Amino acid sequence: MRGYDFRGGTPGAITGAIGVFLGIIAFCTTSLVMAQAPAAGSGTSFPSKSVRMITPYSAGSGPDIFVRVIAERLAKVWGQQVIVDARPGGNGNIAFEAVKKAAPDGHELLIAANSHLAINPHLFKQLPYDPEKDVVPVAMLWRNSFFIAVASDGPYQTVPALIAAARANPGKLSYGTPYIGSPSHLGSALFEYLTGTKMIHAPFNNVTQIFIGVANGDVSWAFGSVGSTEPIVKTGKLRLIAIGAKSRLASHPDIPTIEEAGGPAGVIVDAWVGLLAPRGTPDPVIRRINSDVAKQLGEPYILDRLRILGFEAAPVTPDEFAQIIRADSKRLGEVIRRVGATAN
Repeated sequence: MRGYDFRGGTPGAITGAIGVFLGIIAFCTTSLVMAQAPAAGSGTSFPSKSVRMITPYSAGSGPDIFVRVIAERLAKVWGQQVIVDARPGGNGNIAFEAVKKAAPDGHELLIAANSHLAINPHLFKQLPYDPEKDVVPVAMLWRNSFFIAVASDGPYQTVPALIAAARANPGKLSYGTPYIGSPSHLGSALFEYLTGTKMIHAPFNNVTQIFIGVANGDVSWAFGSVGSTEPIVKTGKLRLIAIGAKSRLASHPDIPTIEEAGGPAGVIVDAWVGLLAPRGTPDPVIRRINSDVAKQLGEPYILDRLRILGFEAAPVTPDEFAQIIRADSKRLGEVIRRVGATAN
């Protein structure tokens, strides 16, 4: 750049030189600000206000407790308040309706499970939401598998014994579930179908009551997660005899899969919960949220909380989460058609 000598110059020349000099400074300063400012929609300016996580789970439930733990951690990372808004009821419809109407900017998010995204669309003839058109996957939070639980002093101490008793007494044995269309209901119906047995479906309003009923002999057996069964297992009145998964659970390596225990292959009973945003939310915002959630899921404190609740961390990318939803929708849709389950 050519230098300017102000010595002996005319006032006009000096003024012109100063103008050029200040113009150069202004240009450089503007360029620096533009370089430092985040590009529109880059996600680096997210969040610009408080974030609301709308959940279909009742306050105080296992999923609700963990969502609040994650929300508290993210609030510290984002420097903004993260509000957990519990809107239970209607098979998740109430929570979905709220997020459908939200601005697609990432400040209102939905907590939803495979029952809402991969089961209900096949189970109900009409839904007030479309999981493919109304929301986009952001991050999976956790997943958990279900075990066959029986009374510790009951007659069904092995999977073959349970199957044999059901075959010998059609319409006599019963299995408990929290509601029609739940993962445990579909898993139980699939187990019934694949074993060629006929059992009674006993839906409960309270998950804890299911396993109290099993322990007391009021219900023959039930699928349950670690979190829902552990309190009664610790009393010695309930026993887990097999897990509905492809492989054994790391926290319970001594409990075989249903197939390993002598039951039919293909009985996979699990649940997962994830974070979704209104469709139209900018991809950089989605990636930012996913990255921050994934980091939290790797923290020892979070992993310990998950273990206590019987959950496993499931950090995946938004694209991988979308693939999981599609695959589970296909698999569970086939189960629903096979067993003839319906909620209408």
